[in-house]
Amino acid sequence: MARLNSELRTRGFLPHHTGRLVRAGLAIALVTALSVGVAAQDKNPKPAVAKGEIVAELDPAIWRIFHAKNNDYWFGSKVRGVYRYDGKTLVNFTTKDGLSYDPVGGIQEDKAGNIYFATTTDAGRGRRAQGVSRFDGKAFSPLTVAEKAAPADAWKLQPDDLWFGGGGDTGTVFRYDGRTLHRLALPSTKEGDDFLAAHLRSEYPNIKYSPYDTYIIFKDSKGHVWFGTAMLGVCRYDGKSFAWLPESELRNGSFGTRSIVEDKDGKFWFCNSLERYVVDLSGKGGPSFKKEEGIRDAKNPTRPRIVGIMSSVVDSAGVLWMATYGDGVIRYDGKDVTRYPVKDGDKDITVYTISKDNQGVLWLGTHTAGAYKFNGKAFEKFKP
Repeated sequence: MARLNSELRTRGFLPHHTGRLVRAGLAIALVTALSVGVAAQDKNPKPAVAKGEIVAELDPAIWRIFHAKNNDYWFGSKVRGVYRYDGKTLVNFTTKDGLSYDPVGGIQEDKAGNIYFATTTDAGRGRRAQGVSRFDGKAFSPLTVAEKAAPADAWKLQPDDLWFGGGGDTGTVFRYDGRTLHRLALPSTKEGDDFLAAHLRSEYPNIKYSPYDTYIIFKDSKGHVWFGTAMLGVCRYDGKSFAWLPESELRNGSFGTRSIVEDKDGKFWFCNSLERYVVDLSGKGGPSFKKEEGIRDAKNPTRPRIVGIMSSVVDSAGVLWMATYGDGVIRYDGKDVTRYPVKDGDKDITVYTISKDNQGVLWLGTHTAGAYKFNGKAFEKFKP
């Protein structure tokens, strides 16, 4: 207290006498200040340490599987939040532990090892608010979500940025630069604007989606970002310009563009196997696309051999794997096509996503049977 009084005198806040009244008043002031400080902290408390719940198995509906740099596996579910498996214990985290919402549709990691979860308010059709939660190894904290789209100059392409979907019925995406979550509107197309003009909400109140909503965001080997939409095909952003490959070209129909993958030759596949595409930079009008023959049905070359592709990945050997909705997983090495069924007991099941872990092992998320892991010969159900 004496040292504090001396400091306050030096700064002119106390006279050069230190009687009981002064000391008593100072003590009261300090208590008051501490009380105010505590009240201020209470308004913005630090996130509580997330303990989660130790469980024996995953939710049946697993949307995403992610392998972190510290070797933890994360499983994003449709309705039960996210699960962390450290090789010994399976822990379930939900909104009770700090997630923005329980359906988890995306998982990413930044350079510092923070894990980010893209979450939605519900897993059904209709307008869905989007939230992004960050886990720093101890606690979850939400990123602030802007209600309106940022100005066009917020579109940037920086190597460490993270990208997330902007939520259903918004036609937007998020770019996170480590400080701000920028809500960005995809550039308009004639097809998209024609749809909006022909389906006014005043006349079609039950429509709860935008043609610009995204199913997938994919970053290619050059760092360019691709957006697969529900109705308008794909959009490529290279940091300077946008290039659209329309749905009229891709012909994915109501299935939309759910899968984007770059093969070992630097060519792109968009949700079907009929053609693959090359980015053409020779034109003066900016990037465009050239198509090449893909994997066609031998009995009918006008039809793709593989349909209903939900998700795709290239393995460590450069082999392309495509997870289909109801026909298992297809392996394509550039010459031969091999099908791997995915079963729960004797029942064929539908696959939601395929991913590759840090050791190159392939994983599947399914709609009704949890997660599957490739053992080198078949996909078997994962049991912690």
